[in-house]
Amino acid sequence: MKITLLVIGKSDITFIKEGLDSFSRRLNHYLPFEIKEIAAIKSKGKMSTAQQKQKERELILRHTDPSDHLILLDEKGKAYSSVAFASFLQGVMNRGLKHVVFIVGGPFGFDHALKQEAAALVSLSPMTFSHQLIRLIFAEQLYRAMTILNNEPYHNE
Repeated sequence: MKITLLVIGKSDITFIKEGLDSFSRRLNHYLPFEIKEIAAIKSKGKMSTAQQKQKERELILRHTDPSDHLILLDEKGKAYSSVAFASFLQGVMNRGLKHVVFIVGGPFGFDHALKQEAAALVSLSPMTFSHQLIRLIFAEQLYRAMTILNNEPYHNE
C-alpha cells in the first residue's frame, strides 16, 4: 500500500521542510510514502469561501484517481489517540488498498461534496494548526503509527 499526503499550497518554512524530509525517509522504510503539493488557487480574493472550497475540490480530484482511498484531515473528523490511529491505519491496510491519500485542505476546509466522497474524516486535534504545521504533525503521527504496528520503541505508553 502506498500513502500520499496531498496538500494545497507549498511550504516555505525551513524546519517544516527538514522535518518532512526526515519523516518521509523514515516512513519509506515501512511503505511507499510521498508528499504531493498542489499549487494554491490564484485570485482567490475574488471568490467566495464556497467557491474557493469548490475549486479546491476540483483540484484535489484532478490530482487523485477514482480508485484512491481518500481520507480528509479535518478538525471535525474522528479524533484518535496515537494507538487508536495505528489501529485505524492497520484496518485500512488490511483492506488491501493500493493507494491511500490523506488530504490537507485549504484555509477554509473542505467542500461538503468532497466530505461526502471521502472514505473518512480524521481529526489530528480539536485545536487549529497552520496548514504548514499540520503536514509535519501528520507525518510524525503516521511514523508513530508505523512503529506501533511494528512493535518498535518509539511510542511510549
